[in-house]
Amino acid sequence: MSDTTFITGATGFVGSAVARKLIGKGHRLRALVRRDSARSNLNGLEVEIIEGDLLDPKSYAEALQSCKNLFHVAADYRIWVKDAEAMNRVNVEGTRALMLAALDAGIERVVYTSSVATLGLRSDGTPADENTPVSYRDMIGVYKQSKFRAEEEVARLAAQYHLPAVIVNPSTPVGPRDIRPTPTGKIIVDALSGMMPAYVDTGLNIVHVDDVAEGHMLALEKGKIGERYILGGTNLTLSEILRIIAEIGGFAPPKIKIPHELLYPVAAIMEFVAETIDWEPLVTKDALRMAEHKMWFSSKKAQEELGYTYRPAYDALCDAIEWFQSHWYC
Repeated sequence: MSDTTFITGATGFVGSAVARKLIGKGHRLRALVRRDSARSNLNGLEVEIIEGDLLDPKSYAEALQSCKNLFHVAADYRIWVKDAEAMNRVNVEGTRALMLAALDAGIERVVYTSSVATLGLRSDGTPADENTPVSYRDMIGVYKQSKFRAEEEVARLAAQYHLPAVIVNPSTPVGPRDIRPTPTGKIIVDALSGMMPAYVDTGLNIVHVDDVAEGHMLALEKGKIGERYILGGTNLTLSEILRIIAEIGGFAPPKIKIPHELLYPVAAIMEFVAETIDWEPLVTKDALRMAEHKMWFSSKKAQEELGYTYRPAYDALCDAIEWFQSHWYC
């Protein structure tokens, strides 16, 4: 077997950061890329492209056979979708198919990118960890549900069939190459563009995408099979995040806090409109339900077992803002 590493999601935000880390550490990289995927995040990288689809194992099975490691970073990450089953097919069925192909190929080590979306939250607002109690019924929205089921499948295959998988749970990455942008990236762009005059009382764990990518490398080198590791950063309220963005951008932060319940009718109207036209609602009921909790997490396990570290949230937001501004997002 060669020392080639197979990666999915390399054209995306987190995946492209992981790809850069892998190449920087001397890995030969083979990337599964959909035919219609934008590939700007791979510009200048030495990557062997395999055109295929997670839902079509025949498109990548042969290419996987001669690889040593697998990083499965790809996922359909959206807060709202018209077709929930389409997201489940990619995130759950696609993950299962890839993991079975990895078993068949004799892959030596798998790093699976899950999400803190699959984890429990503490009712008192203190940071949650990998062992905070949670169940499927706690999952709000199809994205969380699909990632919960996908992570369960990876863990099951590791326990029952010795899939050599380590699971990582990134929190809320920000930084360069957020081309879509992600929901958090959109908050940054909207704030810089003067489109966030108010905020709700919620909290996020902000981490630089390159620190998340380094955490993936540490999981490959030091992670325990079947274990999961939170790759997070700094816990901040949304008000604090917007204040930092305003400080960096040189404008006044929003001072109006809107109660969650006042936005539910707005979200309902937006979702109704989005069902009839090709448009993604700015506010959704699921997003508001999630925002009622402070999504704060502890990376203590990754720090102690993997040697994981992260830079200050201010630095992460600075890099994100610089990239968005230099690429004319705002």
